[in-house]
Amino acid sequence: MRAGRALAVAGGAAVAGGAPLIASVQPVRRALTPAVLPDRLSGISTRHHVALTFDDGPDPASTPAFLDLLAAREVQATFFLLGRYAAEEPDLVSRIVDAGHELGVHGWTHRCVAWVGARRLVGDLRMTSRVLEQISGRRVRWYRPPYGVLTTHALVAARAAGLSTVLWSDWGVDWRQGRTPAQVLTTVTRGLRPGGTVLLHDSDRTSAPGSWQTTLAATALLLDRLDADGVPTGPLGEHWEP
Repeated sequence: MRAGRALAVAGGAAVAGGAPLIASVQPVRRALTPAVLPDRLSGISTRHHVALTFDDGPDPASTPAFLDLLAAREVQATFFLLGRYAAEEPDLVSRIVDAGHELGVHGWTHRCVAWVGARRLVGDLRMTSRVLEQISGRRVRWYRPPYGVLTTHALVAARAAGLSTVLWSDWGVDWRQGRTPAQVLTTVTRGLRPGGTVLLHDSDRTSAPGSWQTTLAATALLLDRLDADGVPTGPLGEHWEP
């Protein structure tokens, strides 16, 4: 998701959605949080904890490398998966779950919700949830729309599908061409505080080719930083008090 594309998509959502939350542009997100966006929706909690999340998988070309890194660091995360690819890679989805990670719905495809009708969107989210739950044997709780763009009908569709929508508080702009691991780390930690939710990508399907390798190295640096700061890191399921 390139910055210009994010702006265009967000602007389109304003036209298509009636009363959208334009959440894909980080300065706008920070201005809205928490005054407009509820804390759970924005990914912010009061716990001394950082939620680590990855979007756009599962991808057999890259996701296993992230699983290896997280296993070596004994850290779990939440993976927001695209239903189309999860259905094609059930063994990889099972590996994610068997490693103790949490699954979330990122949509059936990566199409912006502004261009998907309400009925179709509910069907897509239910279908993705069904695929993930059949593979994992576990209930799926979370939904994150592609590009972080929300419209009223997307929030309603997620609720109808039995999902809670969660965005993020900090991202690494790791999809962009030419980024270095140090640049991704600087971006993601610029405003990161305990209670925040980090967005990164374990696949380059919708990002610059090869960007996942930069993200992988940046994830290692981020885990080093959080460990040195004494901030526990884990999935969204650990992020809020019961």
